[in-house]
Amino acid sequence: MTIQTPDRPPTADQVPTERTFHGDTVTDEYAWLAGKEDPRTLAYLEAENSWTEQATAHLAALRGTIFDEIKGRTLETDLSVPSRRGDYWYYTRTVEGKQYGIHCRVPVRPGETDPPSMTDQADEQVLLDGNELGEGKDYFALGAFDVSVDGNWLAYSTDYSGDERFTLRVKDLRTGEVLADEVPDTFYDSAWSTDAGSLFYVTVDEAWRPHRVWRHTIGRPSDEDVIIYEEADERFWVGVETTRSDKFIVISAGSKITSEVRVIPADAPDSEAALIAPREQGVEYSIEHHGHRFLILHNRDAEDFALAYTSADHPGDWVDLIPHEPGTRLESVDAFARHIVVSQRRDGLTGLRVMTAGSTDSYEMEFPEPLYAVGLAGNPEYDTATVRIGYTSMVTPGSVYDVDLNTRSMMLRKQKPVLGGYDPADYEQFREWAIASDGTRVPISIVARKGVHEQGPAPMLLYGYGSYETSVDPYFSIARLSLLDRGVVFAIAHIRGGGEMGRRWYEQGKILTKRNTFTDFIACAQALTRGGWTTPAQLVARGASAGGLLMGAIANLAPEEFAGILAEVPFVDPLTSILDPSLPLTVTEWEEWGNPIESSDVYAYMKGYSPYENVAELKYPRILVMAGLNDTRVLYHEPAKWVARLRAVAPDGDYLLKTEMGAGHSGPSGRYDAWREEAFVLSWTLDVLGLSGN
Repeated sequence: MTIQTPDRPPTADQVPTERTFHGDTVTDEYAWLAGKEDPRTLAYLEAENSWTEQATAHLAALRGTIFDEIKGRTLETDLSVPSRRGDYWYYTRTVEGKQYGIHCRVPVRPGETDPPSMTDQADEQVLLDGNELGEGKDYFALGAFDVSVDGNWLAYSTDYSGDERFTLRVKDLRTGEVLADEVPDTFYDSAWSTDAGSLFYVTVDEAWRPHRVWRHTIGRPSDEDVIIYEEADERFWVGVETTRSDKFIVISAGSKITSEVRVIPADAPDSEAALIAPREQGVEYSIEHHGHRFLILHNRDAEDFALAYTSADHPGDWVDLIPHEPGTRLESVDAFARHIVVSQRRDGLTGLRVMTAGSTDSYEMEFPEPLYAVGLAGNPEYDTATVRIGYTSMVTPGSVYDVDLNTRSMMLRKQKPVLGGYDPADYEQFREWAIASDGTRVPISIVARKGVHEQGPAPMLLYGYGSYETSVDPYFSIARLSLLDRGVVFAIAHIRGGGEMGRRWYEQGKILTKRNTFTDFIACAQALTRGGWTTPAQLVARGASAGGLLMGAIANLAPEEFAGILAEVPFVDPLTSILDPSLPLTVTEWEEWGNPIESSDVYAYMKGYSPYENVAELKYPRILVMAGLNDTRVLYHEPAKWVARLRAVAPDGDYLLKTEMGAGHSGPSGRYDAWREEAFVLSWTLDVLGLSGN
């Protein structure tokens, strides 16, 4: 391979490899880039970074300006609203100039029922300081953060590379001592027994699949830990948690479409795990403990899910509590001593339904804006009639409310500060609809500075995801103001494959209907153009991960509809990855994308839309690709290979690849580093839109 000098983009010339499936032989001339430890690979990625730095050097001042805008609008020294658990109020605070949050608590004072104002932090105990843990590290992230029921112990785990493989540790909160025993290669989850003598945790296999639940005895070496549950089916991930009531340890095993749950009494951690209901292919269920029963949220003969219950002492038949209502997707259930709160969505909007224990009557919380997102926020206490919710819209900053479930009154505890004189009245949000090629109506959420739409077509950034039933609900962003205040309109395409319109919306955008995801997004772009919102010359598309697959697909299908495409950690070589069961996530993903090894139809279908397989001699829009060297979800070589092939097949295009050499799927870990990354992305977007001088 010849590494080019920085005055032109690098080339990626090496010996190609071949693969053959279902009689189809494919040559992959860039497969060598998968050699992460190969010096040639690292040199190539560094050369790409050098080229990107040179190609965007003219945006350095704008990047600095946008970074200053994000920083200037953010209250850097701040804290979350304290949440009560037991005898303490827990919260996280940030300090100006520090990258990471500081996790703290203060004792509950006699008679204190409302969260303290925190003006006086004399009694504060720092549980973990992310800045101390991350000092001198290029990357730092917390996985588990779990305080024992008695408040004496903290289980926490750390990741210093971005590969989401954590090391678990235990801290004695009475003395500040961190125990000597450590457990490597753990996943995010942990759970404490009632007496805090046992800690449950999860480890991953070679394919990064969480597959074992362990029990650790505090004060004993980790090599004495006991495997409580092991999942042999490679489609299934396992997890462990404690119920809000602190009565049960819950061990869940789930594939993309099937689940199974076991429980262990938290006060008898050595007990054998009891099965709630055996797995049935295609049936998903989850549980919540509520007094004498387990609440069960499930999709057995209920496409949009129903709520039932069974005995906590002897789990058996399921008794309906909320029957299936087509069009109302029940997403989760939270149990409190005297109430049940169900999170749901209807007509593309989230909502909360409240039931009183012992009754089937319910009411739904009401919110004033036409577009918003709402959900429960925290709520570690079981015996309470007050719950905390988070609320936001595209013009309303993230807001924390405490809701009295009896009187239905709502008290605003905090709204995320936006410095610099932000006034939501200066902005407006809209809901538009596109018509897909099969006649399906696809919702679009839009926000703009007031009056921009009336002035005619405007520059626009259109975001999409559309996979895993993940919904991208309307949300507020401080960084986005740097676009809106320059006259850019921001929109979210709520395309199929996501969950915005219920389970069927998801089913119509996966496996052999995956193309709907891509054509829905294109239909949204075209609808926004026809509606006078924008023009193809003023439109940039953005997506990440599976949304990056979306970006690659639309680049091949409709390059003329976009001026620029921003693909972050993009899953652009899905066929190659899904054909390799040894890779992280592959086997578990077959129920999302199909199994191209066993099915020639799935193979042909995936090959037909895979961005990497379908690069052609087209006039592509400008493309910026972001990757992470330590990414375990979308391996860095997928975006690297895609850019290399784009350059070779369509050499007249403008393609940039930026790889974070010390981070993973989520990009830089520190908040200031993340702001710099966003400033880089936004400055490139403005440059594509012809606004880099603003």
